[in-house]
Amino acid sequence: MTDPNLEGSPVPHDDQQKLVRESVVPPPTKTPFYQAIHSARYQRQAIIKRIQERTHRRFICYVCGGLSAIDRDDTVGFVDLLHNVAEGADLDLLLHTGGGDIDAAEKLITMVRTRVGLAALRVIVPDFAKSAGTLMVLGADAVVMSDTSELGPIDPQVILADGNGNRIRHSVQSYLDAYEEHTTTLARTPHDIAARIMLSKLDPATVKLFQAVQDRARRFAEDQLTRGMFRKAGNATSAAKELIDTKRWQSHGQMISWADACDSRIGLNVEYLKPKSDEWQEYWQLYCMQRLAVADRQKLFESDYASLLIDSTSS
Repeated sequence: MTDPNLEGSPVPHDDQQKLVRESVVPPPTKTPFYQAIHSARYQRQAIIKRIQERTHRRFICYVCGGLSAIDRDDTVGFVDLLHNVAEGADLDLLLHTGGGDIDAAEKLITMVRTRVGLAALRVIVPDFAKSAGTLMVLGADAVVMSDTSELGPIDPQVILADGNGNRIRHSVQSYLDAYEEHTTTLARTPHDIAARIMLSKLDPATVKLFQAVQDRARRFAEDQLTRGMFRKAGNATSAAKELIDTKRWQSHGQMISWADACDSRIGLNVEYLKPKSDEWQEYWQLYCMQRLAVADRQKLFESDYASLLIDSTSS
């Protein structure tokens, strides 16, 4: 290591150690105990700054705990994340979420997209961005993935109470597929008792509600793709249909890998990084540190400027 003020001059060992420490933890401008309490945050933000220097892009992070979901309260956190991001700046968003409110997801990605404008927006998925998280990904120009990364089907899931008051989760697409199957069977063979019994278990009002929910999810996906991933080229209608297809994706939690995401049927713009690459290792190190900081019912909004660990109000 050389002294930056004296090019070519060796730096004494003690000074080398000081430079290394200061690259991870800033000099003690706060009290020692305060700095010790927040040292993990300082270290994460030092990595964020290092990533920004490497990519020449602004970098923000949204990490949800295992039992927290995207909701409208996240607006406050995203306003802070975007506080120091100039309009028209290239931006990377590290995203980790199991999903949540589709309307809230639309608001959040619209906020980010509006700030970026015609500049480049990438979403980095170190682990998973499922359901409404996948819908947010579609609003970016590209998604950065590796072997641990996964997106998920965007078929809506709706929780309704049954006759006994039990809350039951329904796959909208599967419910509508069953309705169409039994209706078609009865039209062809009116005396099919099994089909008549099965159809009687499906509520027409619920079918109408689910059709509206499904149309909402499909339109959301198409709109986001048109504004983001497929802004220059791509078939948004075909990709949205593929992502919602419960015949291909047989469970709502099924993994959509980087290879699935960029295949000819979906066609997302995937930037694949090898797990051992320096770039991916840096993202993964940061993500691991953030996951350790976030409890199941918490969310972390973090950048080089802001770091908010907030209790989630939804799950």
